[in-house]
Amino acid sequence: MKIVVLAGGISTERDVSLSSGAMIYRALKRNGHQAVLLDVYLGYTGEDADSVFEKNEDWAKEMGSISEKNPDIEQVKAMRPDGDKNFFGPNVISICQSADVVFMALHGENGENGKIQACFDLMGITYTGTDYASSALCMDKGLSKDMFACYGIPTPAGIRLRKGQNQEKQVSFPCIVKACCGGSSVGVSIANKEEEYEDALKEAFRYDDEVIVEQYIKGREFSVGVMDGKALPVIEIAPLQGFYDYKNKYQAGSTVETCPAQLSEEKTREMQGYAETAFQALRLKNYARMDFMMSENGDIYCLEANTLPGMTPTSLLPQEAAAEGVSFEQLCEKIIQAAMK
Repeated sequence: MKIVVLAGGISTERDVSLSSGAMIYRALKRNGHQAVLLDVYLGYTGEDADSVFEKNEDWAKEMGSISEKNPDIEQVKAMRPDGDKNFFGPNVISICQSADVVFMALHGENGENGKIQACFDLMGITYTGTDYASSALCMDKGLSKDMFACYGIPTPAGIRLRKGQNQEKQVSFPCIVKACCGGSSVGVSIANKEEEYEDALKEAFRYDDEVIVEQYIKGREFSVGVMDGKALPVIEIAPLQGFYDYKNKYQAGSTVETCPAQLSEEKTREMQGYAETAFQALRLKNYARMDFMMSENGDIYCLEANTLPGMTPTSLLPQEAAAEGVSFEQLCEKIIQAAMK
């Protein structure tokens, strides 16, 4: 099967996406597919774009590492003088059109917000993951929280603030401040007092014109993947230092992850039930991952939904699948087959 693994881009999660893409690409090659790994923004500038699937080279040899710092997006943009006129890099659309399916390894803005999915729908390009509407819904954490409330899914109480807007409601400390449409914990801070709160707002507004301020839940953190509407085993995430931020998510050895999580059967079923309900409420398709906190008194809160979960060496979804005996290569095949339906 001819498969394009689409990664990179110009979101703050660019490095994570390239790492996911490299892992997926190599797994698909091992599975015997004619796979190519494309940076959606930089594209392919070779003269043989019509025969890229026949090229015998390692497309991932220069992709796949994640630094502790956010990527320099301005440096990436400088590589495409025409980037403001066309987001897609050279030959990306034509190569995707010639593939049987596009494996979406994109994360963050212009990857998970539904814009690329909508474009592909118009062009008849088959892709993995959910559609444009549910992608946009999940990317906006405020809208997601509204949907959680409508469907009886507990979520931390919070408010939305737009840049320059006067704050009408008081915030109790400690609280969480995060960019409304961010990911990988970029632009997320914990504020314990007014000075920290002001700094947290400035940091979050660097990444988005709207932020979410919500109650801080002290307790244990979990995640639950859902494939075709059915929950995978629960995984617990316990950072060795601080909270589950960008560094702890992607630097090996920074976090202790336990799957299946050490929970009672009752709490496991409750969390998986909320994950499946969220999957339905947000109109998700194919696969996704829901993040949770459980307070010290055992109350469960759904934080958000991830429509294109990470597929890096430290990512959670592959670990959950492995707990059910599904290898990384088998997981990629399951995702592709669901997309081909």
